[in-house]
Amino acid sequence: MTQIIKDVNQLQAQLDGLRATGKTIVLANGNFDLWHVGHVRYLLAAAAEGNVLVVAVNSDESVRTAKGPGRPVHPLDERMEIVAAVAGVDYVTCFNAPTCDDLLIALRPHKQAKGPDYSPTNLPERETLRRIGAELVVVGDPKDHSASQIFQRIRNQPDQSCHSAKTS
Repeated sequence: MTQIIKDVNQLQAQLDGLRATGKTIVLANGNFDLWHVGHVRYLLAAAAEGNVLVVAVNSDESVRTAKGPGRPVHPLDERMEIVAAVAGVDYVTCFNAPTCDDLLIALRPHKQAKGPDYSPTNLPERETLRRIGAELVVVGDPKDHSASQIFQRIRNQPDQSCHSAKTS
């Protein structure tokens, strides 16, 4: 059963125990605000990269900073609960920063899973991965899905609400 653990020290202790038994730990991260199939494919592929998948969800404040006013649509606790429901996710935590460097240093996963829009050259955490000896694994399908695109489609939809017919 997936555990939601916001306390990094508590999560670190759990992972240290698993690491000692030879488990490969993978960290994936993201906003996970308005869900689409790309999120599911990303997390399933990340889970396949190791024995234990930890998913770090951006705080409401960090999503707002990155995406602008009106985001996130769903509050952090709800986003974490939704992520925890995905098969293959073992732990869910959160972080309040533009990157997950501090979390990588604290948790020391063997791998960081990122979507196909990342590479060793544009990964913000690349130096941290090098320092802790972790590997970047690029997973998921092509970046054909995004919450921002969904929001744009919704904004561009004509109003489909029912209007009462005029009676004579």
